Parts: sequence; C-alpha cells; structure tokens
Amino acid sequence: MYVWDIPRYTPAEAGRLTGLRPERVRRWLRGYSYSYVSPMGKDTTLVHQRPVIKQRDAEDTGYASFLGLVDLLFVRQFLDRGFSLQRIRKALAEAESIIGGHHQRVYFTDGREIYLRVKGHGTENLLQLLSGGQWVISDVILDMARQVDFDQETGFAEKWFPAGRQAGVVVDPRICFGAPTIVGRGVRTSNVYDLFVAEREDTQVVSKWMNLREQEVESAVKFERALAA
Repeated sequence: MYVWDIPRYTPAEAGRLTGLRPERVRRWLRGYSYSYVSPMGKDTTLVHQRPVIKQRDAEDTGYASFLGLVDLLFVRQFLDRGFSLQRIRKALAEAESIIGGHHQRVYFTDGREIYLRVKGHGTENLLQLLSGGQWVISDVILDMARQVDFDQETGFAEKWFPAGRQAGVVVDPRICFGAPTIVGRGVRTSNVYDLFVAEREDTQVVSKWMNLREQEVESAVKFERALAA
C-alpha cells in the first residue's frame, strides 16, 4: 500500500479541506441508494449509485485516502464550473477505461469541456473526454497543475497546495498524517491557529513560541480562517 492510499481523512475532515459537505463526501466515497415511486403510484424502484470516487484500499472504510481527497477536489472543481455530476461520472469512467491504474491522470477544464492529460503526451496535448477520442492543443487554464505535485515515476498525486503554491501551506500524506502544514516546517496550520487565538491574536508571540516567521504564522491563520468561512 502506498502512503497516498492509506485511509486517513474522515468525511468531515475531507469536507473541511475540499469545501464539500460531509454527507456529500460520504456518498461520493461509498455510493448510495434511493427509491422512487412510478408515475402511476404503484411500483417502487430502488436505485443503487456507485461511488463517484474510486479508491483502492480506502473505499470500504468510508475514509478518504490522499488520492481520494485530490479526486474529491477535482470533482468539486468541475461542479463549480457547471458540469453535472452525471457528466463527471461518465468522464471519470472514460478516463479509467483509457489508461486504467489509479490517479495516473490529470484533468483540466476550460469551463465547457473536460480534458485528460495522458502520461507521456506532454502537458499541452490533451484528450477531450466524451468527444469520441479527440486530441486537442488548448490554452486551458491549468489551475490544478499549479496546486498539485505529481510523482514523476508513478504519476500519483503526492502533494497538494490548497491555497496555491505562494500561500505556504501544503497537504502531504507523509507529513503530520496528511494534515495541512506550513511548507518546510511540518507544523499543522490548525495548531498555529489555535495558539494564535489563545494568545489574543498576537502574531509575534506565536512566532516566538513556535519558532516560525511571522509571515508563516499569518499564512496559517489566513488558511484556517478561509476553511472556516
């Protein structure tokens, strides 16, 4: 089992980091069922929906692995850009049928279509999903490429900079059990924020207590406040 596959984020934790409700995270990770009555009001049909996020070792636990967390983020990004969940499901299934594996893929969107970068084709050669296999050269805004680091050998997502690389906060499954930390410090942003509140929001005191630069304290506080907003 890779460190990226270890179940570590509860639905509440995953929802906090990705901006999703815990119940939605739970449904996307484990699948769900619902029933409806026919228009004539006689027959009840039970429908089973498979998980939106495909995980290997974590799917039976209800917890998200780090790779599952990144997939949740991708799906939320697509929903925010107006794609239906049904269309996203189809795109993910097509990507899986094309290259298989787990997370050896990167998705992008220009707001209208969903694209897949297949490993070995370069960052500007994108396959348009749900198009019959059309390859395109596109000036797609690569938002997620600026947030996620991918291992060169495995293609797995290995680090996520949830507020952008310049914000100084990283989610790395190898550090502090995957909690958000200050880049290069290994200090949880939540711990910095808790001390900041306890010390009546005195950045200098927190900086001295935790041996951090004031800018790092401010970055952690800003990040935690954004999560709570």
